[in-house]
Amino acid sequence: MHRFLLSFVCFAMLALGQYKLEPAGEAPAEIAAPIRSELQAAGHKISGPDGKVWCEVWLRKAAPTGKETSEVDTTWKTATPGAVVGAIRFPNGGSDRRAQPLKAGVYTLRYSMFPLNGDHQGVAPQRDFVVLTPASIDTDAAPVAKFDDLMKMSRNASGTPHPAVLSMWSVDSDFQPGFQQVGEHDWVLFTTVGDAKIALILVGKAEG
Repeated sequence: MHRFLLSFVCFAMLALGQYKLEPAGEAPAEIAAPIRSELQAAGHKISGPDGKVWCEVWLRKAAPTGKETSEVDTTWKTATPGAVVGAIRFPNGGSDRRAQPLKAGVYTLRYSMFPLNGDHQGVAPQRDFVVLTPASIDTDAAPVAKFDDLMKMSRNASGTPHPAVLSMWSVDSDFQPGFQQVGEHDWVLFTTVGDAKIALILVGKAEG
């Protein structure tokens, strides 16, 4: 009897720690029409262990591809830096990869690579990430060509000297779509942007 109760409690604790993936409806009207028209018709909804919606994500119909990069330690070699990858909504507020708090609202997601300046050692094995900017000020679907301009835009999301970011990587093998726990703390959305297979960390904090 005691063994049964212990097993039940352990199972209940495990279940309480799970995140749930469900389909989301169409992208919200807060996203500017030129960007919203590039997004898939339906998104992904992530609910937390408390049952509340953590975030909703909408990704592009087609991958933002360009000339293959020669940048080291990157995985999405053909993604255009500064290009729109998708959009995300935090209905109850959220946080980025650096645990910076984010206000409830809608943000665009643009692809970038963190610089090789010694400030990001140990945060991830790859340099790929997406940058969050409030959808109200990011209205042009064209790539943001200059890295510094993109970082400046994103500081409107974080409210700090550091932009708001989420870590990601391109998946080239063993791809299983879904929302899965990776490691001890991270929860990762495995999905597609056009024909590109990506992994996007939506829950978790960089330890580096």
